[in-house]
Amino acid sequence: MGVVTERAPKQDRSRATRQRILEAAVACLTEHGWSGSTVAVVCTRAGVSRGAAQHHFRTREELFTAAIAHVAEQWLTAVRERALALPREGPDRTYAVVDMLVAVHTGPLFRAALHLWVAAGEEEALRPRVTALESRIGREAHRLAVDFLGADESRPGVRETVQGILDMARGLGLANLLSDDSARRAGIVRQWSRILDAELRREPAA
Repeated sequence: MGVVTERAPKQDRSRATRQRILEAAVACLTEHGWSGSTVAVVCTRAGVSRGAAQHHFRTREELFTAAIAHVAEQWLTAVRERALALPREGPDRTYAVVDMLVAVHTGPLFRAALHLWVAAGEEEALRPRVTALESRIGREAHRLAVDFLGADESRPGVRETVQGILDMARGLGLANLLSDDSARRAGIVRQWSRILDAELRREPAA
């Protein structure tokens, strides 16, 4: 029993250390970009030794892709919880869903992920991990959008319109990197939500 008792706190400490490292990695990417986010910088921010980081993540590429995946999972959980408070139906719900998707793409997760995406264009060792991660996050974001909107993707044009909203949200996230684009963004969100709502409500052709 004593061995089991000792092992559990050790595992808890290991999980807590891993979480600190992941959160520090995302913060470093957001603030310093890929070139400024070395393993040493992350370790200093997390308050752990380099050996502790290497115990959990063998390479820099593994660390940062795991960090984005970790935060993406947190985001997905938060979005599902937030969806419970969305208006039940109609244009108000459509607007709230679009606004929520845009908020994600103008937040710190998108900024950190973008640095990783850009670095993958130059770093051969990073590219396969980032490509797989981006594909997984993209599929999950699309699936959530469809679920929240109650969209019937068997109807022509609906899938493309939903994906267009996600692509638009990414574009707004890029614009927000350089300056506060919130005023212009609010009008765009309203207009795109009207377009999307009209498409979702459009009667199928006879």
